[in-house]
Amino acid sequence: MDKVFKFIIDGRKAFIKLIDELSLEQLNEIPAGFNNNIIWNFGHIVVSTQTLSYTRTGIREGVNWVKHVEAYAKGTKPTYFVSQDEVIELKEIALKSIYEIEADFNAGVFKNTTPYETATYGAALNNIEEVLITSIGHDNLHYGYAIAQKRIINNK
Repeated sequence: MDKVFKFIIDGRKAFIKLIDELSLEQLNEIPAGFNNNIIWNFGHIVVSTQTLSYTRTGIREGVNWVKHVEAYAKGTKPTYFVSQDEVIELKEIALKSIYEIEADFNAGVFKNTTPYETATYGAALNNIEEVLITSIGHDNLHYGYAIAQKRIINNK
């Protein structure tokens, strides 16, 4: 699983690099043809992996413990201009949350999880390994959206 965690961290670092190349206005811009923006895509992966790993597996109850979940959960879209402070915080949580999941994984926290099916793919996730592998695909899907959005923004 070390390679899985490294791949998640590397992907998030690449997403952070993309964010760092853009202004706050660019991060908040919703390009034509989209219903969200770059910072929403990033915030969405940050909250999703936490909720998928802990709440959907039955390790923790509810989602109120996930910072910014109300703004970036599945089914939401941007409703406010995200501040620089929030961008900084999301970047910190993006990496810190994965290190926490890895520490909990190594401590055996996820030994007994409740299987669930994803709404997006209809994939059955029977254990934390499957959750994390699916999270990699989910992260990269939203990273791809962000790259496409950046191209549109930069080519106006």
